[in-house]
Amino acid sequence: MFALETSHRFQRKLTNFALAQAAIAASISLRSYLHVTTLSKSRRTITLRFPDIDLIHSWHIDDLPWDLFSHPSKKKYYYDLVTSLDPELLAAIQPHLADVSSDKPATERKIHQNSAACFLYLFLSLGSQKFHGCIYTLRSTIPIGAGLGSSASIAVCLSAALLLQIRTLSGPHPDQPSDEARLQIERINRWAFVAEMAIHGNPSGVDNTVATQGKAVVFQRVDYDKPPAVTPLWDFPELPLLLVDTRTPKSTAAEVAKVARLRNTHQKLVGSILDAVDKVTRTAESLIDEDDFDAREDESLRRMGELISINHGLLASLGVSHPRLERVRELIDFQGLGWTKLTGAGGGGCSITLMKPGVSEEKLASLQKQLESEGYSQFKTTLGGDGIGVLWPAVLKNGLDDDEEGGMEIDLDSFLNAPGTEGVEKLVGVHGGNGEREGWKFWRVESR
Repeated sequence: MFALETSHRFQRKLTNFALAQAAIAASISLRSYLHVTTLSKSRRTITLRFPDIDLIHSWHIDDLPWDLFSHPSKKKYYYDLVTSLDPELLAAIQPHLADVSSDKPATERKIHQNSAACFLYLFLSLGSQKFHGCIYTLRSTIPIGAGLGSSASIAVCLSAALLLQIRTLSGPHPDQPSDEARLQIERINRWAFVAEMAIHGNPSGVDNTVATQGKAVVFQRVDYDKPPAVTPLWDFPELPLLLVDTRTPKSTAAEVAKVARLRNTHQKLVGSILDAVDKVTRTAESLIDEDDFDAREDESLRRMGELISINHGLLASLGVSHPRLERVRELIDFQGLGWTKLTGAGGGGCSITLMKPGVSEEKLASLQKQLESEGYSQFKTTLGGDGIGVLWPAVLKNGLDDDEEGGMEIDLDSFLNAPGTEGVEKLVGVHGGNGEREGWKFWRVESR
């Protein structure tokens, strides 16, 4: 058995609305975990389990449409750059989705069938009928449905797992050359993008890119019929972050339409605001590239924080904030704890705060109490961390008992029964509350 995890993509789009404005997306330390259990040769089934959304479904391997997926005119290889889904292949898996969660309400069933489609398309594209039976079990510490890229994080886990199973990845290992690590990251990312297409139709590709490689990227989409231009920021620093979930439903489409209407009415003015958003992005990129930028130093954090505040103000002027988001900013500003902005398309969802150094535990406790009393949930995270990692075999050398000889095996039952986010992190988390755990390995790429 083995386990994988990937950072949640922290898609802090500094704009979502204009065609030409640049934006920065970065990873944070909330993660999805995938536990893979290989069954005996006589067990000819694959099972997808996602207890966080109450999904479990099995397929008999020999019943799947291998003939079509392996046909010379259709077959894709692990190194192929796939930029679209094959409609015929997608149609071929539909009969195998029909009975997924058939007893669930329509909305829940659609989510489950989308997850199953993503998994099956990858499994049939990368696997073969000779595959051993397996159980693929997902746990996520990322709020689902909050616009935080949980689907991209899961897609990256599935992609990496299957590529490992077909032995096309030789890493990660500490002395892996950067060029080799980049190549393997790109292979994982390409197939994660395929999985995202199976769920979302026409994703930007940014979410899966950041979830795969970690750190951050600058991206710019000039033509929505083409993928965005993506520039990795391999030296993006790790920054302390507070993520607050407003628990307010949002609609990206509605927020985009809102800005489009405003731009049609006040074209020059809104164009100037969007140009300013672009300048904020480029200024942040330049700031990170400065030789004296130090994420542990007060002045560097202050300059970055001011850009975050400016960015929020610009987006709020476009009408994409929300009273619940503004309330978080009010509470943070009142106590002088950091710099806050909305995330994604706004209109609800989550806010992020770059925390000031040296904030007292008393102030943090007071803020937490206030946020909880008003129905918010919060997560202390790090911005700009690692992307996909692997623990294989799934044994923690510093498990629950530090003196345990040989470490602790993470079996399926313990993984399934870990209670909530805290339980998953305590059992298998990369950090586990006491620094990075021994055994986890990441595809880390140093800058040239």
